[in-house]
Amino acid sequence: MLANGSIVTIGSFDGLHLGHRELLDAVTEQSRASGLPSVVMSFEPMPGEFFSGDSPPARLMRFREKFESLAAYGIDLFYCPRFSTAMRSITADAFVRSILIQGLNMRQIVVGDDFRFASRREGTIDTLVRCCRALQFEVRKTPSLRVDGVRVSSTAIRKALCDGDIGLATALLGRPYRMSGRIIKGRQVGRTLGYATANVELRRRQSAVMGIYAVRVSGLSGGPYDGVASVGTRPTFNLTKPVLEVHLFDFDQEIYGAYIHVDFIAHLRDEVKFDSVAELVAQMDQDTENARSILAASVA
Repeated sequence: MLANGSIVTIGSFDGLHLGHRELLDAVTEQSRASGLPSVVMSFEPMPGEFFSGDSPPARLMRFREKFESLAAYGIDLFYCPRFSTAMRSITADAFVRSILIQGLNMRQIVVGDDFRFASRREGTIDTLVRCCRALQFEVRKTPSLRVDGVRVSSTAIRKALCDGDIGLATALLGRPYRMSGRIIKGRQVGRTLGYATANVELRRRQSAVMGIYAVRVSGLSGGPYDGVASVGTRPTFNLTKPVLEVHLFDFDQEIYGAYIHVDFIAHLRDEVKFDSVAELVAQMDQDTENARSILAASVA
């Protein structure tokens, strides 16, 4: 597949935000023009997770979500080697020669203007330019992107989500923040409260969102459906492991095992512990009313 060469970009691509899509547009455009396959190179775990130990930054996307999104974007090859002690020690020159040239037969690399790589982040765009003539590849640089004065980055999106600023996160992503997963059986407490919920596997060490949200759910027959989602530990019931629970409005189907996509439209409130179940239900009634109003005013 790579015998004639490839067009490569490198990064974490966590969230596939507007800045990432600028890179992907450039890669796929050049891929079509040259007839060479497009390659996205990333790492697993992401370097930020590797260096953070037991306190990694929250992922905006699970690996599966990233893989599926890149495939839908038209990327030919998602190359994701393991980030290890050996990988963290590789020099910039060795990275270019052994991985990019010998491994991927790279003919052009597309990177952002702040791109750094290799041991101690010693590799820069200048490094690539220095190597390109001898190794016969081209370097294409894309500028940083700003939205509402904020530089688009996964870090900025995590902060916006943590702050409950769904509007800013949506603007930086170019779409609502999404979590996908398979519906599993829960404790079915919601049914006893009049609010049946779909429990979704988080499958991530930390969640980028916590609290109560107005959401829109796709992946089910007849959808999308509006609803309210809770991401957290349900402190009223003293749970410790964060879960994603979604109550869909005007919906009554058995959907265990379905794989759904939950788009976060608005942050309603933080998670709190109530003194009684009755107080919790009263708040859930209010959350539902607020979410219906917000979602009715939003564009599906």
